[in-house]
Amino acid sequence: MAQEKRAPGCDCPAIHDDFVDIVEKSLKPGSEYMDLAALFKMFSDPTRIKILHALELHELCVCDLACVLGLTKSAVSHQLSALKMANLVKYRREGQVVLYSLADEHVKIILDIGCEHLMEDVL
Repeated sequence: MAQEKRAPGCDCPAIHDDFVDIVEKSLKPGSEYMDLAALFKMFSDPTRIKILHALELHELCVCDLACVLGLTKSAVSHQLSALKMANLVKYRREGQVVLYSLADEHVKIILDIGCEHLMEDVL
């Protein structure tokens, strides 16, 4: 009798081959999951989240962000650099002032959905 393919801790008498095939064919290459994990890692730091939320509300310069968050300009610049590399924020020059904003609507949606998800547990 051939050994059945079973997941650890699963009490199913057999694997649901049709479902497994559908899911296996739908999964993305491993590198895409690495990129997605790196994106979500950017949202794992409370300071970066505060910066993103502030920029969701209004376009701000480094000095404005430092004032709003009670951080040094150096600390804000460091976090903005990481957020720029992850394509989560963009900037534009207005004379000598550099103003930062969210890179696009997707960043706002991620923030909003995260906040909405947290509020579901509260209500």
